[in-house]
Amino acid sequence: MDLSYSPQEQAFQAEVRQFLADELPEDIAARVKAGGEVSKEDTERWHAILQSRGWLAQTWPEAQGGPGWGPVERHIFDEEAARAYAPRILPFGLQMLGPVLIKFGSDAQKAHYLPRILDGTDWWCQGYSEPGAGSDLASLKTKAVREGDEYVVNGQKTWTTLGQHADWIFCLVRTDGSGKPQEGISFLLIDMKTPGIEVRPIRLIEGGHEVNEVFFTDVRVPAENLVWKENDGWTVAKYLLTHERTGIAGVGFSIAAFERVKALAARTVRGGKRLIDDPLFAARLAEVEMDLEAMKIFNLRMLAEAQRVGHPGVETSMLKIRGTEVRQALNDLYRRALGPAAAVMPGEAPGGNAAVLAPEDEGAAASYFNNRKISIFGGSNEIQKNILTKAMLEL
Repeated sequence: MDLSYSPQEQAFQAEVRQFLADELPEDIAARVKAGGEVSKEDTERWHAILQSRGWLAQTWPEAQGGPGWGPVERHIFDEEAARAYAPRILPFGLQMLGPVLIKFGSDAQKAHYLPRILDGTDWWCQGYSEPGAGSDLASLKTKAVREGDEYVVNGQKTWTTLGQHADWIFCLVRTDGSGKPQEGISFLLIDMKTPGIEVRPIRLIEGGHEVNEVFFTDVRVPAENLVWKENDGWTVAKYLLTHERTGIAGVGFSIAAFERVKALAARTVRGGKRLIDDPLFAARLAEVEMDLEAMKIFNLRMLAEAQRVGHPGVETSMLKIRGTEVRQALNDLYRRALGPAAAVMPGEAPGGNAAVLAPEDEGAAASYFNNRKISIFGGSNEIQKNILTKAMLEL
């Protein structure tokens, strides 16, 4: 595989850099760099800017409003956007539901929902996990009973990211409990304003409110909101998860984080020498750099294969495992480089022997704690290893 960019790809890279320099709002980039919370308004502003350029729905075909990019263009954009501290593109509608509707949705569903995702009319959240069904997703118990032209939904979802802002939720629900667990699941689109839905916040360890519990009590959903076939939602769910796991790997974020750790270590002096010259720290940094370079190559190979066959494959589990491990290792190295100051949470005054933090370092502790989750959600890394063992090694 040729890992060097062609002249056309180099020109595209320059175009992306110039676009980010010209169009990315400075106040939003500053918040991202400092590890601060990106508000709904920030996300809407950035989405609108990208959509005006035709670069928002990056995995969608041109016929549905996407830019028609291949894997290399997407890789280049992700890398440059992370380096510029652009906020992540909200994945639920654009990178998860959109591809699902394009593949499995009815013509009416595509015509109605896809434009509303693109123009920001509808914000989506994901209703997969439950208190007793996280990595073991097939054990979910939220029920949907068909009554005429409606489904009546009862149950609970948890860890629902940004559910407090969402207009709609795509849900896995149990429509049949008589056979194997995977065979009785359906995929429903539910309006969050429907009577009987309650959203309760879950406060995270760093103090943020990113996730929620969502309760359904006799929620009536039009039967036309069923995607694909009743009791065949597991097929849809697995397809969506391959797209989700690709995004969780966060290759672009890891590239930017590595450069940031390296710069911090180069300017940090301890015991009369730069931290980057300390043999133990340098060895740790080199190990992460090798893992990151291998991950970049594998990411390009996987994206190229996805373009060839039309969708990501089981290899996304490998990328999810290594990607999340590398991101967490980089969080840990940054924390080590900051020393005692790494214990300071956003908004706290540094105490004891902690040095005064630079603005871009104030979110280091919050990022470290928040990113402990990435090896768990989207299917824990242990579950991903089981998937690979079964699908690739046939064990």
